Amino acid sequence: MPNYRAPVADMLFLLRDVFDAPARFARLPGCAEATDDLLAAILEEAGKFCENELSPINRIGDETGARFEAGEVITAPGVREAYGDFVEGGWPALSLPHEHGGQGLPKTLQFLLDEMMAGANMSFGLVPGLTRGAVEAIEAHASPELKAIWLPRMVSGEWTGAMGLTEPQAGTDLGLVRTKAEPQGDGSFAITGTKIFISAGEHDLAENIVHLVLARLPDATPGTRGISLFLVPKRRLDHDGEPGPRNHVNCGAIEHKMGIKASPTCVMNFDGATGWLVGEPGKGLAAMFTMMNAERLMVGVQGIGIAEAAYQGAAAYAKERVQGRDPATGGPAAIIAHADVRRNLLTARAWAEGMRALAVWTALQLDTSLHHPDPAERMRADDLVALITPVIKAAGSDLGLEAAVAAQQVFGGHGYIREWGMEQLVRDVRITQIYEGTNGIQALDLVGRKLHQDNGALPTAFFGLIEASLGATADRSELATCRDGLARLLAVLRQTTQSLVGMAETDPLAAGAGATDYLRLFALTGQGLMWTEMVAAALLRPEGDPLRTTKPALADFFFTRLAPQAEALAASALAGSRPVMSLSADLF
Repeated sequence: MPNYRAPVADMLFLLRDVFDAPARFARLPGCAEATDDLLAAILEEAGKFCENELSPINRIGDETGARFEAGEVITAPGVREAYGDFVEGGWPALSLPHEHGGQGLPKTLQFLLDEMMAGANMSFGLVPGLTRGAVEAIEAHASPELKAIWLPRMVSGEWTGAMGLTEPQAGTDLGLVRTKAEPQGDGSFAITGTKIFISAGEHDLAENIVHLVLARLPDATPGTRGISLFLVPKRRLDHDGEPGPRNHVNCGAIEHKMGIKASPTCVMNFDGATGWLVGEPGKGLAAMFTMMNAERLMVGVQGIGIAEAAYQGAAAYAKERVQGRDPATGGPAAIIAHADVRRNLLTARAWAEGMRALAVWTALQLDTSLHHPDPAERMRADDLVALITPVIKAAGSDLGLEAAVAAQQVFGGHGYIREWGMEQLVRDVRITQIYEGTNGIQALDLVGRKLHQDNGALPTAFFGLIEASLGATADRSELATCRDGLARLLAVLRQTTQSLVGMAETDPLAAGAGATDYLRLFALTGQGLMWTEMVAAALLRPEGDPLRTTKPALADFFFTRLAPQAEALAASALAGSRPVMSLSADLF
């Protein structure tokens, strides 16, 4: 298994050189304490924790997995101890609000911590990630009483959270949810139903688990408008606020999965379990989406973390493995000398670093949307986050898998063998394309909703940012390759956007048929913007700094070997629905 090394230097380059994050935070109320020194110190310590505690238990977690015994879930060796250290170090509270014991630091730092955890041990990161999402949903929608009771110990990580949406008959279509919520006369509700695919629904890491559960009240209308959200703890609290008897919430089984085996994926049975309404009746789906949107961003970042880990392992192997002859000398050569090996390595690294930059840019927009004193600026940033969220989730996970497969290919036969670690990364990252809304759903969200919102204002604003970047670099001849490549990407994306939106009038299925290709085109263009900004910053660094060489070289690879996919993606996205819908269902 490769030894993961947190890419702290590249993260700091993005924060300092590319985005000037310390200055941004200084202008945002509530973020001013995130100084350059503090950002560096936190990332360094986070990197050490991921390298020294999470990475060493990654393989044993995969081989041992979580165990289900007599209704209880026992986590893999080392996970409980690592989680205890994680809580003791204050990491769960990093970006959560001060009011409930959090540190209140920018979401941007949280994105980077999430990436490190995914690269070191993807299974581990699900528990704190889901807890954080549950905290944000409760904070945004619950009553002050529920917040006061449950949030402090969730923020600290002493208690964890889980999300109960999916049922055997209700996956993407949550309007089919059947779980019932009966009023009990004291302000609480009896929750009855079964939920499946519940990550961290049961485990031995915390004394209490707070489930957020979608259910229907007796008088609920059909469909999604009849769904409400309930807080249902594993254990009810006694008069002193301590966990008491077990609620009627039980794990019926855990799934046997392709990957993330150290993370228990549970079947959860609610048999008249006591719960409390979060938010308004019938508004549960909107409340749950506070958590879902946060989780979707985290999932995209998981893909980036796996891409980085896979690249690191493959690059180290390629420099040591001797096979074939050096094309220049004719002597024995490490495989790093071979062009196709380098193509795989550069592909993995370009996807990792390009998507990392796009994720950090998105995180900065998120911090702006939460903290900027000007309501107009908050709205502008919030719109950009809404637009980019499905892109981060889908492209981060799609390209994470592609990077892992490319890295696995570098190993040849050893890539297929467990002890080298690549096959686990491929298996682990595969789920990121599926959970928190499949990537097809993300593409439909982008094309079916975000492109049309406010008469196309969201993509128009994004195109404007690209145009501003092109204008700002117009007098820098050393950026010509990046600028020309970005201009081509923008032209293709803009034309494809206009055509795809227009096709909806005559071909209502065109959006669905072309959505996945369109999202990848959008992601390529977003990365083109990021590579242009990264090279512009790298070339201002001192002579002899490795970034002055590596960033332009990677950008050159991106614009010449990866960005040309844009034209093919555009053609496919605009092919209409006929090629995919003409064959009758009975012929499949």
